[in-house]
Amino acid sequence: MTAPLPTFADIEAAAQRIASHTIVTPLLRSPDLDALVKGTVLLKAESLQRTGSFKFRGAFNRLLQLTPEQKAAGVVAFSSGNHAQGVAAAAKILGLKATIIMPSDAPAIKLANTKAYGAEVITYNRITEDREEIARRVSAGRVIVPAYDDPYILTGQGTLGREAMMQAAALGHRVDSALAPASGGGLIAGVGLAVHHFNPEAKVYTVEPAGYDDHKRSVAAGKRERNASLAAALCDSLLAVTPGEITWAINGKALAGGYAVTDDQVRHAMGYAFRTLKLVVEPGGAVGLAAVLAGLHDTAGRTTLVVVSGGNVDPAIFADCLTL
Repeated sequence: MTAPLPTFADIEAAAQRIASHTIVTPLLRSPDLDALVKGTVLLKAESLQRTGSFKFRGAFNRLLQLTPEQKAAGVVAFSSGNHAQGVAAAAKILGLKATIIMPSDAPAIKLANTKAYGAEVITYNRITEDREEIARRVSAGRVIVPAYDDPYILTGQGTLGREAMMQAAALGHRVDSALAPASGGGLIAGVGLAVHHFNPEAKVYTVEPAGYDDHKRSVAAGKRERNASLAAALCDSLLAVTPGEITWAINGKALAGGYAVTDDQVRHAMGYAFRTLKLVVEPGGAVGLAAVLAGLHDTAGRTTLVVVSGGNVDPAIFADCLTL
């Protein structure tokens, strides 16, 4: 029997579960940005979340489901960085041992932060080695905490969408469309469930780096597509091979479409966020804003929710982006 897909009620339950350990991140609006795009843009600044990204929400929600025996054994996860930090931080709070498998070319700041939370970090070559196989090998019976294809991860991440829609309503805004980054699809699935709960007519779009736009192509094809490249890229947090099974079961029906942004468009968005919005945003976290600034999404006369999903960026990369 196939397990039922997560619902908004599950997001509500997750929100109650994790409330005491997560930050209610601000929903920002900039008169300069609104004037530039001729519409209302509401920016969910999840870069200010604990560990610097939305991933903490899902990780903490998942770890709370562990049995006493599983907690005693500890957990294993694999991630390029933000999920790694989320799991490591959640494990530290709960007093659990965490082992994280990370690509050797992950941003140095993400590697360092994960270790700083007390996790054991094992690095691998993302081109020649299989991180899932490594995780199975080192888990020794411990629970493997996936980055997106898990009901509790997805609904924990979806609390971001619930929070944003409630904040928008409190400010008197009805969201017409929402843009969020996608890797395996957990965030966009959770955001989609929340957005459609509050406004069933709203359109939800995924935003991905060009060349890694498997969700965009999957929506167009009506089936899961795969990315040809596994190489490192500027948007290091958005490099999943294909949409997840659980996430696609939701996103395949919920998404109105998708956008693919170039590295230069991402760099421009990061610079704009710093100079105009006073936010430090990592490449993968800036793709939604990049799509808006590049004119890929029609914002004129509408209210658009844009998820700014993370702020973990190496200083050298960030400084380079500010030159554009």
